[in-house]
Amino acid sequence: MKRTIVSLAGFLLFFAACNSGQSTDNNSADSKTTSSVDPAKDWKFGVALWTFHDVNFPQALDKVDSAGLTYIEPNTFQSAGPEFKDSIIGQLSMASIDKLKAMIDQKGLKVESIYIVGDSTIGSWKKQFDIAKEFGVKFVTTEPPLSMWDSIDSLAGAYGIKVAIHDHWKGFSHYWNPDTTLMALKGHPNFGVCADLGHWPKSGIIPLEAVKKLSGHILAVHLKDIAAYNDPTLKDVVVGTGVVKFPEIFAELKKQNFNGYIYIERDSIEPHGNLASVMQEEKYYKDQVSKLK
Repeated sequence: MKRTIVSLAGFLLFFAACNSGQSTDNNSADSKTTSSVDPAKDWKFGVALWTFHDVNFPQALDKVDSAGLTYIEPNTFQSAGPEFKDSIIGQLSMASIDKLKAMIDQKGLKVESIYIVGDSTIGSWKKQFDIAKEFGVKFVTTEPPLSMWDSIDSLAGAYGIKVAIHDHWKGFSHYWNPDTTLMALKGHPNFGVCADLGHWPKSGIIPLEAVKKLSGHILAVHLKDIAAYNDPTLKDVVVGTGVVKFPEIFAELKKQNFNGYIYIERDSIEPHGNLASVMQEEKYYKDQVSKLK
């Protein structure tokens, strides 16, 4: 009997060792999976032109050029400048859009997404998608009406352009809660997510938890910070000085194999403009990304 117990104990030790080795192998495999993306090389870093909404489009391009960034996300509600009688981009002809593209190319900048806004008619959204297609983007960032999910998803499919659903705060947007965004994604293959990290806290949503919940769907991130939770009246603060836990979020995005776009976006306008804060946030971002393992 004693010999049997000893033999059994030996078997259990052997079994545990085998399982321990197997667990190590699995962890190693998981590690390889989570490290397949190199954020410093693979994440496309730039700025949303809303950051410079105090100036017109050509002036905004000058500021981006001064900051040394490459990727930009224009929007269709910015003034196109005096050459276009200060019309907003969403009202321009395709020939005028081509002139804006020429300005972008001259600066060596890249446009692969654009923020668009339509109303409750499919015609207004088609006009926005026409502009997006003329710019040659891969996706549009927007907040589609709840009643138009099917029609906008179909429109996106027809144009070959994805839709990144953006979040504003509670009382302003249906998408303040990531659960609503998940509902929109269901059954709509052309929908993804643009995660605005600074807007979620205004509604009491913890950005890290929202990013985890939306895993696998995030096409882009709006890099933004806020000073406190549960206050929709607050304006954003410089990234890294508020409540958003960026190191943890960057680590989570890397774990998710996120391979998309990260745009600095300021809602506030600093006394001397936002160029200095953009350059400060660029340094913060690069410092944090360099620490990812």
